[in-house]
Amino acid sequence: MYNVAVVGATGLVGREMVSILESRNFPVKSLKLLATSRSQGTIVQFKGQDIVVEEATPNSFEGIQIALFSAGEKGSKELAPFAVKAGAVVIDNSNAFRMEPDVPLVVPEVNEEKLREHKGIIANPNCSTIQMVVALAPLHRRFKIKRIVVSTYQSVSGTGREAVEELWEETKNILEGKPITPKVYPHQIAFNLLPHIDIFYPNGFSKEEMKMVNETRKILDDQSIKICATTVRVPVFRAHSESVNIETELPITPEEVREILSKAPGVVVVDKPEEAVYPMPIMAEGKDEVFVGRIRKDESIENGIVMWIVSDNIRKGAALNAVQIAESLIKLGLI
Repeated sequence: MYNVAVVGATGLVGREMVSILESRNFPVKSLKLLATSRSQGTIVQFKGQDIVVEEATPNSFEGIQIALFSAGEKGSKELAPFAVKAGAVVIDNSNAFRMEPDVPLVVPEVNEEKLREHKGIIANPNCSTIQMVVALAPLHRRFKIKRIVVSTYQSVSGTGREAVEELWEETKNILEGKPITPKVYPHQIAFNLLPHIDIFYPNGFSKEEMKMVNETRKILDDQSIKICATTVRVPVFRAHSESVNIETELPITPEEVREILSKAPGVVVVDKPEEAVYPMPIMAEGKDEVFVGRIRKDESIENGIVMWIVSDNIRKGAALNAVQIAESLIKLGLI
């Protein structure tokens, strides 16, 4: 049994972490819930008990063995070192440490063995990266992927609770003929698409797009893969979708892809387009798996495959992956 802390416990991902710890019967001896001073005193239920959320401070981690962080980049950089110093293993959901050379960036179905290299902090990848590599890793092992072109259709929950509320409010106001004033996003998100997630770099790509490029190479342990990403925010409440085109060194067929992915951990193949059966956000919401469909040959190149990948960004894309990392640490005897 382990003393566990959840940092950012009142946010969308933090609450999901608490729920997943309970539903997966994680061996929790004690659970400490931490957040900013604004959320101090909030009550969160865990296994039928009311737990009072405390303010997260550098002194919050005494006796904690596992600290699940969903505190944003700033909060993680400020507090994670104190948690490590107190003896905890930090599993961080932010971008703070992902590209640090000595910090493992882990998706358990893909590179669980990297956990053996941790020095106190383990990074949870970006949500859109996680679902893509779960599907692509088994194909990369078999056929060696040379190039990935991905376009994402990302739900507003990826931005947080305020964005979910903004989509609800905008939709309601538009249907009632009332004016809207975007606050979270630079433009209206209801009935609209925004090809804009995070800041833009001088090369014209957004931070979100470059996360997918850099994180995918690190997780697959292959810097030679050419990757081009376009990330788009869509008026969907939960679950991200991705159109993924891969080019491989070895010959590859849709039939082989379906066979391999049907046996891959964490993947469900949903691929009968002639019967209008394919992955959709409403199918993935609240589910743990990565759903893959629309698997077809890219006829414009010799060894190419196109597929459609959908997963719940709050679960597998964030909270579940973090808890799975903790489970892997226990399984491997690393904690």
